[in-house]
Amino acid sequence: MDTIYAQASASGRAGVAVVRLSGPAALAIAARIAGPLPKTRVAGLRSITDGAGNKIDQGLVLTFEAPNSFTGEDVVEFHLHGSIAVVRAVLTVLGQQENTRLAEPGEFTRRALENNRLDLPQVEGLADLLEAETEAQRKQALRVLSGHLGDLVEGWRTRLIRAAALIEATIDFADEDVPVDVTPEVSTLLSSVHNELAAEIAGSRVAERVRTGFEVAIVGAPNVGKSTLLNALAGREAAITSEIAGTTRDVIEVRMDLGGLPVTLLDTAGLRESDDTIESIGIKRAVERAERADLRLFIAEPGVDLLITPKTEDIIVRPKADLLTDPENAISGKTGIGVDAVITRIREILLSRYSDVGVATHARHREAMQNAAERLQSVYAALDHGPDRYDIAAEELRFAVRSLEALVGRIDVENLLDEIFTSFCLGK
Repeated sequence: MDTIYAQASASGRAGVAVVRLSGPAALAIAARIAGPLPKTRVAGLRSITDGAGNKIDQGLVLTFEAPNSFTGEDVVEFHLHGSIAVVRAVLTVLGQQENTRLAEPGEFTRRALENNRLDLPQVEGLADLLEAETEAQRKQALRVLSGHLGDLVEGWRTRLIRAAALIEATIDFADEDVPVDVTPEVSTLLSSVHNELAAEIAGSRVAERVRTGFEVAIVGAPNVGKSTLLNALAGREAAITSEIAGTTRDVIEVRMDLGGLPVTLLDTAGLRESDDTIESIGIKRAVERAERADLRLFIAEPGVDLLITPKTEDIIVRPKADLLTDPENAISGKTGIGVDAVITRIREILLSRYSDVGVATHARHREAMQNAAERLQSVYAALDHGPDRYDIAAEELRFAVRSLEALVGRIDVENLLDEIFTSFCLGK
């Protein structure tokens, strides 16, 4: 196996740059260019030299011996002065060593997966952590990276294997008197796993929204101040504002951090009946996007029909509070009246949903759990028919276990791995 290397810190000039080396020859190569190595996991100040013994830089060298490293292999990190020239020179020297090559995107993490240092959800959690923009995203990614989902799956898998073993024991001794009725224990095992799967599936949709961002659609008739409000919330001219009705023709998106939660605000076309073909397309898109949003903020006078029926938690406020003698439950993006109150209400609603967040954060996780849950339903149906269907029940249990194993990356995920690791940088 090749020894791989890459810059693990951001490219460009910086105070410190980190170059990582991993593989069977990592320690030997490091000793060749940095002299005697410090004890494992202890930083040592060393001079880094090129092949002719010329000094490139002086920096810290850290070693991590296999299997107690991130990748599970021997790993060396060089903490250098963050000069572009220094990093380039060190990478050049590493590339000149025998059986070394520049790492591919995500290859360090891929080796960690292959060496059982991480499971697949942890790899996805690491990718999410690197992409995290808000506090909620950071906390959620850390939960996944810490192995919570893998622990859950292992618990479910263990109980399902136990249930399958009990059922198969009954099949094996079908012609004899089995000393113990296994049905109560099997039922308990299946129901506990099924209930936990159902709860995690429900929470996964919120978790996925935390990862990708909640969508809040601003809905209203033309000229009620939707675009002005969006610009006020964004702190910039994200949308064109005009007194001419129908100015907004397409959905405009602004992403923001709302009290630690990732939120994408959607400015939609003014909702009304229109004979203008282009405006009608914009209105249709606005309705479709608003219906799919997690929350809708209606800016409208009481009794106005906006082609969309508000849902239970949707917020309804009156427009142009600056022109009203009584601005209660009204808003004005122009003057800021009512804006803070609306932001607080949006945040409270989304936080109430966040309290039900699960550990599973990707659609892939949810699909695997749904497949397992459906298999368990088939197990229940087979068991209800008595011992004649126990062989079918056992087979369905095996399929359920395989779905969970796919979730954590034990089987059938090679194509998925290629897709995941392309999102990583070279040094990760």
